Amino acid sequence: MASLPSSPTTAKGTLSPGGFRWLEAAIHGLLVACAVVSVITTIGIVLVLLSQSIPFFRQVAPLEFLTGTKWAPLFEPQHFGILPLFCGTFLVAGGAAMFAIPLGLGTAIYLSEYAAPATRDIVKPLLEILAGIPSVVFGYVAVVFVSPLVRQVFPQADLFNALNACIVVGIMILPMIISLSEDVLRSVPRSLREGAYALGATKLDVTLRVIVPAALSGIMASFILAITRAVGETMAVSLAAGAEAKLTLNPLTSVQTMTAYIVEVSQGDIPAGSLEHRTIFAVGLSLFVSTLLLNVCAQWILSRMREKYE
Repeated sequence: MASLPSSPTTAKGTLSPGGFRWLEAAIHGLLVACAVVSVITTIGIVLVLLSQSIPFFRQVAPLEFLTGTKWAPLFEPQHFGILPLFCGTFLVAGGAAMFAIPLGLGTAIYLSEYAAPATRDIVKPLLEILAGIPSVVFGYVAVVFVSPLVRQVFPQADLFNALNACIVVGIMILPMIISLSEDVLRSVPRSLREGAYALGATKLDVTLRVIVPAALSGIMASFILAITRAVGETMAVSLAAGAEAKLTLNPLTSVQTMTAYIVEVSQGDIPAGSLEHRTIFAVGLSLFVSTLLLNVCAQWILSRMREKYE
């Protein structure tokens, strides 16, 4: 009987072991390049922000910028306190979270634990469509539909107010909360459900006392991602909330967020290189640092809450 060849043979159209090694090396290099591009992009953004923010802080004291309660860089006398923009940003983001988190979590629980498969197959694609609507459309809806309704309920409300922005931004972040939370709830091991049912628990008890606590870290991650999305929203907030920087917690008044201010000054009316123009980069750097700190805190919270299953 003839002995088999000691080295592997390849059929026509297949790669040799050496070819597989070259292919793996090429794929590895491509993935490394993608990671490097992401890192370089982030570093480039930070460098651009710093290159324009440092000359700004040479003319405006950082303490005045961070603690000032009046923001009026385009008028005389000029004021550069960013607290009104911070207040407007987190008023809108907080209001949107208060609207979207209970509604989104309730919808996710329904789709995961109570909805029939046919219902789930219909609702989830609709939510994906909602996530794809441009933000400027939401801003237009806020102006022509939400604002009149708000003023009917609260006649003292301004035409453009923070409540308009809270509602439309809350609707915008709903798909993110629902989709991520529903995926996390469905990923809870079936053994936990069966164990709870074996002990005589009802459907509601299993859902609220077993499944939701087991998926809490993932649910919190969806909340934090949604809040971060709300903080960075631009066009809908610019159209719905107004353009008056105020240090207020009243959602019925006109406010201005950091992103809305950047849009206002970026329209080309301010000379490039001027102090007023550099406020764009100072505000952008503040927004970048705020989002970074929010993500760092979120990662710390998630690391303390994460559940592991064998």
